[in-house]
Amino acid sequence: MKDEKDEIWARAEVESPCKKICVIHRISELCIGCYRTAEEIELWNSYSEKERNKLIRELPLRESKAIPRKRSGRANKISRITNKL
Repeated sequence: MKDEKDEIWARAEVESPCKKICVIHRISELCIGCYRTAEEIELWNSYSEKERNKLIRELPLRESKAIPRKRSGRANKISRITNKL
């Protein structure tokens, strides 16, 4: 006879996107490892499978927009000059 506890641990759940970096970027307010907000990280265990899947699908887009890339060379120089004007 199977123990109920075994069935609980055998459930198929959406795996957390956590990368074990856990640092919230000060500008984007997203974790630099998984691109979730602090609130989403905190609430992950209470989310339904549907909510988790929806969030997982959003993360690649967040990653591409989350943290501005540093610009070097001419583009950076022009940006610094125009920001001073």
